[in-house]
Amino acid sequence: QVQLVESGGGLVQAGGSLRLSCAASGHTFSTYAMGWFRQAPGKEREFVAGISSSGTSTYYANSVKGRFAISRDNAKNTVYLQMSSLKPDDTAVYYCAQGKNPYSYDWGSWGQGTQVTVSS
Repeated sequence: QVQLVESGGGLVQAGGSLRLSCAASGHTFSTYAMGWFRQAPGKEREFVAGISSSGTSTYYANSVKGRFAISRDNAKNTVYLQMSSLKPDDTAVYYCAQGKNPYSYDWGSWGQGTQVTVSS
């Protein structure tokens, strides 16, 4: 049974930074692509960033490119999202996701989410 537990959310002023963490268990973490998504009130869930199983390839939504950085520590079964230059539009619940199958970007498992609120 895969478990993904996010942490690190909170309230921050515009221009500030936060680092989200997602601790994974129940699978061979190092063989799965991981991702971060977010959902703002009244909006659909959207892709934020993704990282390959080895961590050598990363992908970003245009809206966060240059401000957010995804990384992973396979020894700690943890994926991170470093968020900088935060804007009020970044306010959302942020979810960690894992591929359905090893090396797949077809997302199959989700965490419970962590709230990020950016004040203006």
